Amino acid sequence: MPTPSGPGPSGPGRDPTLGSLMAERRRLLDVGYRMLGSVQDAEDVVQETYARWYALSEEEQQAVDTPLAWLTRVASRVCLDHLASARVRRERYTGEWLPEPVRGGAAWTSAAGGGAGDPADRITLDESVGMGMLVVLDSITPAERVAFVLHDVFGVPFTEIAETVGRSPAACRQLASSARRRLAHRRPVGGTGPEHGRVVSAFREACETGDLAALVALLDPDAESRSDGGGKVRAALRPVVGRDKVARLFLGLMRREPEVELGEEGINGAPGLTVRVAGTTVAVLTLEVRDGLITHLWLMVNPDKLHGWTSGGPSAGRDHRTR
Repeated sequence: MPTPSGPGPSGPGRDPTLGSLMAERRRLLDVGYRMLGSVQDAEDVVQETYARWYALSEEEQQAVDTPLAWLTRVASRVCLDHLASARVRRERYTGEWLPEPVRGGAAWTSAAGGGAGDPADRITLDESVGMGMLVVLDSITPAERVAFVLHDVFGVPFTEIAETVGRSPAACRQLASSARRRLAHRRPVGGTGPEHGRVVSAFREACETGDLAALVALLDPDAESRSDGGGKVRAALRPVVGRDKVARLFLGLMRREPEVELGEEGINGAPGLTVRVAGTTVAVLTLEVRDGLITHLWLMVNPDKLHGWTSGGPSAGRDHRTR
């Protein structure tokens, strides 16, 4: 999405520099992606937010004490409306709906914003972009999601969140608390980084060699795999549960495409796998690892959600180790 041009002295942040505008845009993308789980939708939200800013008169812009806070509040309102309509659209979605994966950590800004609140409740941008957390965020109410993301990730005070969701600060605190309880089991435990990478590498090698026993040994007994084809390509329409079924599913996928290549790469802030056929990325796999075993696998095969690999979308930490 092009950066809004011609802000003049009354533009966002009242700073006409390109760097200031880009920093604001990255902050809004951060918010939008965590709210919606889609880079494309987040970009639409940012565009709508800037359009509303530039629709203000110069006097109205000058009356805004903190333009970035105003932009964040408006973007959050747009996200809230989008989340409500998204639930209706997903009732017609073919198969499982999963968040759009992103290369690297999807952190367009380097740190959560300041603001009042309880620092102990905060989570980092890397934590908030984990696929497991995004999946659970999609299961809570739109108001809970907005309150949680704004407060726990970006440090926005509940008094400001109240203006966004149209509830009292106390009610917003309860919304964030409810979301936090449901998300608690998705927070990563200490020391999982190197372990996660080791397990992903072992999973790749087991798939490539067709070693069923090794693959089963890497999976939790209740491992669950979910695939998103969006009705565009063939994919499992329901979750596949159980280590044996999941192992056989992935070995079957490997046999179906004899020319398939697996590559290890950072995806949503953690080691993951890309699936390429004839040099084209056709799928992206993210995994959740706990106590050395894979508990959840999310396979994205919907081409509409692979723009980060097919059209130069947001990317970082591109570690290609295809073998």
